[in-house]
Amino acid sequence: MTDKPFMPKATAVWLVENTKISFKQIAAFCDLHELEVKGIANGDVAKGIKAYNPILAGQLTRDEIEASSNDIDRPLILNKKILDIKSEKKTNKYIPLSKRQDRPEAVLWLTRNYPQLSDGQIVKLVGSTKNTASLIRNKRYWNSSNLSPKDPVASNLCSQIDIIKAVEKADRKAERKKKEIKKENKKLESNDQIS
Repeated sequence: MTDKPFMPKATAVWLVENTKISFKQIAAFCDLHELEVKGIANGDVAKGIKAYNPILAGQLTRDEIEASSNDIDRPLILNKKILDIKSEKKTNKYIPLSKRQDRPEAVLWLTRNYPQLSDGQIVKLVGSTKNTASLIRNKRYWNSSNLSPKDPVASNLCSQIDIIKAVEKADRKAERKKKEIKKENKKLESNDQIS
């Protein structure tokens, strides 16, 4: 990683506008030519570039700017601690062969014991995909013949409380749907009686 700040020209614009740091120091810090920094100060260079605050970005501290403002020969030092952020890419955890069957078997167990659960709820409970849940429910999963239902609590994929909450939610949704259908049927009956 270089010792160059993120968005060097925009950073230089901010430093020219907001500090008493010399053009030479700004040029060295932003990896620009000193004449370029003078051009920024005169408004000839970097027209339309919005100033980028290196303090808010964590590239400089106020103390660092203050120290360099007071000593013309002191270079600005990039605050690397914050800039060395590793990209937090989610890595897929290795699942041992012996455990790979657990999710589909848990999906099968849930669809058999709690058919009211939606595919989305099953996915949240066991960490599978909607497609897998749907295929297993419709007996079209590629490995259906080798699946045997297995309690997801025993496989340590979710807790019993999670299942209970999901089932209660599904039951409430089913009850609401029943009431809506009843209401709709009553509406249709009253319309038939009127006509």
